[in-house]
Parts: sequence; C-alpha cells; structure tokens
Amino acid sequence: MSVNRTLCRRFARILNGTPSISNGVCTVSRLRHINVRIFGRRTRSPLVLPQLYSFENRDRRGRALNLGETVILQEEINPYITRLRQGGITVTALHNHWLFENPRLFYIHYQSVEDPIRFARKVARANRVLKR
Repeated sequence: MSVNRTLCRRFARILNGTPSISNGVCTVSRLRHINVRIFGRRTRSPLVLPQLYSFENRDRRGRALNLGETVILQEEINPYITRLRQGGITVTALHNHWLFENPRLFYIHYQSVEDPIRFARKVARANRVLKR
C-alpha cells in the first residue's frame, strides 16, 4: 500500500503540521516557537526550529517506517524521551546542530514501524511535554 493524500493529511492534523507528499513519502513539518539567538541574533529559521515527521510505503498490515526529528530544549529531553519510549518508539539520536545558540538546543531523532496514525498519536502525546 502506498501513501495516499487523505492519510497524509490525517497524519499532519494529529501532529498539527503541514503535509506534503514527494517521491511516495508523506512529510509533515512545523516550527517550534522558541525565542533563540545564534551569535546573538534572533532566528526563526526552519533549520533551527523544525519538527519533522514522515512515513512511507505501508505494508499489507498497514505498517510503515515512521521517522521523526524535533528540536528540543535541554530540560525537555528526559520527559520527551520517556513519553516516546512509553509508546514503543525507538530514540536513535540526540545531538546539537549549532554553536553559540541561546538557549541551548538539541535535536532528537526517533523511529518506529507501525500504523502511521498510531505513531502520530504517540508523538503528539510526547509533544505535550514541550514548552509552548
């Protein structure tokens, strides 16, 4: 089963993001609202503040490879990872992208193979620990 627009839009609605389909991959993007400065300059760049999610190519059981990346503040890391793990989502990386940013930002990557809607609901639950 391939990605369809209706499913991609539903996935995006749950994650409160903007959907797009390219090369058979549903991608959802949104930006966090964090007041951040790099080299003392305010930035709203999508390179700095992204939340990105995707799924593609569901199998006969409706399962897909689901991927996520979220910019995260240091104090949000442990609660966020806890929520992801409670949902059976595998955390694959936690690292920084930038130097001289304030506040300190990290980027967390995670993945699962399951129904994309289940993944989206689990991630939306994890997102509730993020500061607005």
